Amino acid sequence: MTIPDPERPAVLGGRPVRPAGPPGWPRPNEAVSNVLRGMVESGEWGRYLGQHVPELCRRLAEFHSVEHVLTCSSGTVAVELALHGVGVQAGDEVIVAAYDFKSNFQNILQLKAVPVLVDLHPQTRQLDVNQVETALTEKTRAILVSHLHGGVVPMPQLRQIAESRSIAIVEDACQNPGAMIDGCRAGTWGDVGVLSFGGSKLLTAGRGGAILTSKAEIAERIKRYVMRGNEAYPLSEIQAAIVLPQLDLLDEFNKRRSNAVVRICAEVADLGLSPLQLPSSRLQPAYYKLGFRYDPGQFSGLARDTFAEAMRAEGIAMDPGFRANHLIHATRRFRAVGGLAEATRADADLVVLHHPVLLEDNDAIDQIAKAVRKIRRNAAAIQQQQCRQTS
Repeated sequence: MTIPDPERPAVLGGRPVRPAGPPGWPRPNEAVSNVLRGMVESGEWGRYLGQHVPELCRRLAEFHSVEHVLTCSSGTVAVELALHGVGVQAGDEVIVAAYDFKSNFQNILQLKAVPVLVDLHPQTRQLDVNQVETALTEKTRAILVSHLHGGVVPMPQLRQIAESRSIAIVEDACQNPGAMIDGCRAGTWGDVGVLSFGGSKLLTAGRGGAILTSKAEIAERIKRYVMRGNEAYPLSEIQAAIVLPQLDLLDEFNKRRSNAVVRICAEVADLGLSPLQLPSSRLQPAYYKLGFRYDPGQFSGLARDTFAEAMRAEGIAMDPGFRANHLIHATRRFRAVGGLAEATRADADLVVLHHPVLLEDNDAIDQIAKAVRKIRRNAAAIQQQQCRQTS
């Protein structure tokens, strides 16, 4: 029996760096298991109303230092409700980064408002706050801002702009629960913030979301919208119950993820992968995804998507980033501010590492750099194989 060469990339028949593949998510959690067993025994898992949703709201409010928390069925719904809560109506304009999660763009359209696409900052690949003022018009109702791929937006600067023009901020912290920006939690800098408890998220219930605000009028507007004899977009008792023990560990796990990110970035610094943003005393992202600019010139011209495929073959959960919204939607559906050159580049060159490996030991972290080096050494051969397969 021939043993695959460990120095040869897996896409070329070699042995993967991680033969078992990337770690699963969610991780085994005894506290969550105990909660589930207890709910089965008590019958609480099937109740419409119970103690767990109110307790999660209380704990999230305390954790984020906000007055009001509302739960809902997903992060996508949370964004829609938050936009509704700040009064976005048909014909209004909502500023959003051209490179953002597709559902945020579609949520603006859902309210019959107009997405106004602003470019990214060339270093962080987050919404370029310096370009926001040029996008404002008398129709601007809100700014929808996301912290993506391990980066964060400079919220003090954005808040100053918004307050000077009485424009609401909806802060999407779905990828950054617990992150700190200049001493405050992500999701609390805006008029309203949102979290996701989706199946891949750092706080997971399979599905679900939450809305954070200290403005009673926003919370009340959302409550009136969702209460239709029953709650239209509920989070279940069982979902709330399993988020609670995860919240207890969030700060500890975020710190571990940050330490792993520093180690990874140091090891790949000269290999053609540039991180979007590293943690600092002022900015402490949560790293649901770790984003890198990919330089094909460092990989013999190997295409970004092929590089990501080769990494996955090594057992590393790395994928291309989002598609930029201005490249996948008809131009009649949005207003663009400027040429959106950085968002176009992000569409082409961003790769993202999925978070579960960031909680593993140093050996697992080192495997990521090992896989990158292996692919880099053999990039020309991978390129040739792809050409043969597509010719």
